[in-house]
Amino acid sequence: MIRITNDRLNLEEVMLELEDNSAGAVSIFIGNVRNRGRSGNVSEIYYESYSKMAEQKMREIENEAQTKWEIKKLVVFHRIGNIKVGETSIMIGVSSEHRQEAFEACKYVIDNVKTRVPIWKKEISEESQKWVEGILLE
Repeated sequence: MIRITNDRLNLEEVMLELEDNSAGAVSIFIGNVRNRGRSGNVSEIYYESYSKMAEQKMREIENEAQTKWEIKKLVVFHRIGNIKVGETSIMIGVSSEHRQEAFEACKYVIDNVKTRVPIWKKEISEESQKWVEGILLE
């Protein structure tokens, strides 16, 4: 399930979407807004997206992950709009028969969402506002 939303993200909803009696593993990534960014102190992040294209790219990433690993279910929820420090901006969940597949697929999805999906991020502080690019961290 893929979703881009202005609403707060709900872990319970992600867990419900991942339920599968044949899955022995669930891996969840939760990305929160932190108080420091590349431009210094941050009070909030503003995310903007071209939602139709972003959802299409997320589906491509989902299909790639399902081809590489034996995934039961995959969820990607990304929040847009203004998000305060401490709030969640993205949740990714993967269920699979075994943990290794769930871990690897979850990492693959977040790494690719950050670099390929047209969601733009502006770091906001009391001093400035600055658009920043997604980067892939090894």
